[in-house]
Amino acid sequence: MGVRQVLRAGVAAVAIVAPVGAAPSAAPKAASIELHVAQADGFSRVEFRGAPSATAKRDGQVLTLIFPRDADPDISRLRTAPPKWIKTAEKRHAGGRLQIVFTLAADADAKVDSADGTAFVNVFQKAPPTAAELAAARAAAPEAQRPNPIPAGGVVHMESKVVNAQVLFTFAWANRAGAAVFRRGDAVWVVFDAPATLDVSHAPRGLVQFSAVQATRGADYSAVRIEAAHGVPVFATAIGATWTIALGPGDQGPPSVVRITRDEAEGPATLKAPVAGATKVVQMLDPQAGDMVRVVTALGPAKGLPSRRDYVQLAVLPSVQGLAIESYIANLTVVRDGDIIRMSRPLGLALSPTLAAQETARLDADAPKPASMPGLIDYVNWPRTGPKGFLARYNTLLTAASIESANKDKRAPTAARMALARFLVGSELSFEAIGVLNGAARASPQLMDTPEFRGLRGIARVMARRYKEAEADFSAPVLSEDRSSALWRSYIAAQLAQWPEARSQFARGMETLAQFSPTWKARFARGDAQAALAQGDLPSAEARIHLALADKTDVAEELATRLVQARVIEQQGHKDRALKMYTALASVPMQALASPALLRATQIKLEIGKVTPLQAATVFDGLRYRWRGDATELETIRALGQLYLSQGRYREALEALRSAGTRLPDLPEALQLQSDLAAAFRSLFLDGHADGLEPIQALALFYDFKELTPIGSDGDLMVRKLVRRLVDVDLLDQAAELLKYQADNRLDGVPRAQVATDLALIYLMNKRPEQAIQAINSSRTTVLPAALNAERRLIEARAWAGVGRYEAALEIIENDTSKEGQDVRGEINWKQKDWAKAGPQFEKALGARWKDPAPLSADEEGKLLRAGVAYSLAGDDAALNRLNGEYKGFFDSAHNPEALRIALTGVSTNHLSVADFSRVSADNEAFTGWVDKMKARFKERPAPTGPAKAAAPAPAGPGKQAQAAPTVPAQG
Repeated sequence: MGVRQVLRAGVAAVAIVAPVGAAPSAAPKAASIELHVAQADGFSRVEFRGAPSATAKRDGQVLTLIFPRDADPDISRLRTAPPKWIKTAEKRHAGGRLQIVFTLAADADAKVDSADGTAFVNVFQKAPPTAAELAAARAAAPEAQRPNPIPAGGVVHMESKVVNAQVLFTFAWANRAGAAVFRRGDAVWVVFDAPATLDVSHAPRGLVQFSAVQATRGADYSAVRIEAAHGVPVFATAIGATWTIALGPGDQGPPSVVRITRDEAEGPATLKAPVAGATKVVQMLDPQAGDMVRVVTALGPAKGLPSRRDYVQLAVLPSVQGLAIESYIANLTVVRDGDIIRMSRPLGLALSPTLAAQETARLDADAPKPASMPGLIDYVNWPRTGPKGFLARYNTLLTAASIESANKDKRAPTAARMALARFLVGSELSFEAIGVLNGAARASPQLMDTPEFRGLRGIARVMARRYKEAEADFSAPVLSEDRSSALWRSYIAAQLAQWPEARSQFARGMETLAQFSPTWKARFARGDAQAALAQGDLPSAEARIHLALADKTDVAEELATRLVQARVIEQQGHKDRALKMYTALASVPMQALASPALLRATQIKLEIGKVTPLQAATVFDGLRYRWRGDATELETIRALGQLYLSQGRYREALEALRSAGTRLPDLPEALQLQSDLAAAFRSLFLDGHADGLEPIQALALFYDFKELTPIGSDGDLMVRKLVRRLVDVDLLDQAAELLKYQADNRLDGVPRAQVATDLALIYLMNKRPEQAIQAINSSRTTVLPAALNAERRLIEARAWAGVGRYEAALEIIENDTSKEGQDVRGEINWKQKDWAKAGPQFEKALGARWKDPAPLSADEEGKLLRAGVAYSLAGDDAALNRLNGEYKGFFDSAHNPEALRIALTGVSTNHLSVADFSRVSADNEAFTGWVDKMKARFKERPAPTGPAKAAAPAPAGPGKQAQAAPTVPAQG
């Protein structure tokens, strides 16, 4: 068989994947209009940079953009991989003007506009508005504007006359005006909702009904102050646009009554009042008193409040029209919602419970009575069972509560249920008490606004160790001023390690401490001691310990106090004394005390050298299974993890620290433990402590603890470092999986596009062109650096060539004249078996490499091999002889000398079959050389950083299901 036959037969099996390079060969001149395509969740965007405007014509789903001049932009992206809602695009030239014709999807719409000197078209699917959106739009519609009541000239003249024993003041407006008429002190105020000038110069004088009239005006109101004695009746009447105010007895009917009630809606305690035709809430300055009054104006007919209504923080003045509110606090809010007026403050108003007096009267004489303060427990009377014992007492109270709960009226009595709850709290049956109180609150929501209910349920929740729920009860506005509740807030804050809050609340409630039982006095004082200890205030901590030990309590409470005392002594530097106390406490038959004591004792022994790290680790490891469910467990796990970390046993340390999981997340020890775990993981994969591991071992460790990947650029750099190591050892599937998660879930914009480019590159290295195309398409954006954009086009072209779309690949790099672009063209010509073009392109890529005597790299050898094969198949013997003459000195040092010798000379020194030649001339040289070059380029690329995306499931490890992603979205 001749050399030419050998070559032809061998090429039948050749599938060399040429290197992806930078930009294409010589092509048409760069277009004066540059096209950019991007896709978001709700629309696709095509920008024409260099074209400040375009005229749009629409014919069904065909959209034609006509530009004011001619140009030749590259629209290959729109033809090969059009974005969503665009089927295809076509470029036309007519009358010296460029036309781009888009064919839109059937359900697509488009908008053409320009911004910053760039024309663009947005294509999107416009869904019809939902019923909820229509309702929201109607609700958001602006309120219909009333005609301006101020007459021309801006002056309203007050007309006055005396009819029988009445003085009538008439105010004629141009259109209907809202008004308020109320008494304050010795004055009657008439307030209008329009800032007109009120002319009262013609008011009569010397009448008994009033003594003086004074007009005033604000930014959004006008008013008249009439000095009138308390006994003078006042009436207000509206006829059309005219208001008439009457002073003195007359036959006018009384106004409609505005009823002020508690707003039953959830939220801070609020008063509401329906005022028909309410127009405005104005803040009026009373010059006599020097304060502000909130005034609610309304249209006629008249409606008002017949008598003054006093509350703790405000008063509603008597009125014959509208409302007037005096405020005793700075943050009172009065707002109008249509015809509803609401009065409140951010924390809610302090309103007296409407049922308080009724509840006391309804209580059975023998039932548990409310304590003197909401936060107190009456241990003398509440748990009392009587001669028949607990069950009889419980059944009696339960029966009464059941009968009472049969009444489904929300205003039904709740006395029996509250009595049962007091009995259960006094008996420290916390869960049962919570159930009774929750049921009562569901049946009678107004209970939530009573201090005793909040206090009882908060106490029961503290007893049940539901500290977050108890915190919500004791934070209710109705308990904000209660001193006894402050001690409960202090205790709760101590359990949640909110040390400053614990100390401040203890100081607020200190004056009521003596009213609590010795047990709770000790617990409150011990909690404050722990807070002082955490803040480094050892004298205060010691003083609180003495206070906790002042009263006689049971043994468990005293030992718990002694445990805190031992910690104070330890912090004071007396470790020997503290060790003796810990050792004694570790021997008590109460694990809740013995376990933390043993932990502290072992830590001190390890610190002073009385036990070895191995012995301490054995104690810690046993202790974490011996006692579970509180801060001691977390402290033990943390101590064990830190011990392993100090010894360099990273996997054991990570496993130990992670064993606590997410239980008890509110405790400070949980936060410290998670901090240690994150720091250990960071030291391994960011600070380089894992560099000594084999890449596959490092990957396994990373996958086992991937949820610890930190947020932001640090996490992205960590992934980047690991990916580089994986690429070095050809673990391309695993590297691609990490980069895909990073691109899909952690980055946006340019950083995401850069990572997706690297991902596509790895897919090509792994011979997966379809996934490379998907990676490029999923990360398109309109703003990319020129170098990155060029690199992406080359990778995309190589990927399209990899799936046999050669014309699309050539169209993408049509304008690329770079060396890398020429390499891609040569690769495509090779795949198309266009030998006459492929041979010169591969030879040109080598340049004058034959002048350098150094051995050829794998990439160079692959190009030389393909150049020789192409020339042979094209029948270009002269070119083949030239190559042989230039490169024959490189045969012996080549990776596959026989293949190179046959390709360039047709002579083999050894027997080489057609199959052998096909094998050595396929992917080995060219593809391996390109991969090596890409690996080197990949190492040099910096890690991208960018804005975070919402958290998503992290990639699963090899052979594992995907687990949770990092708990916080990455900012990288």
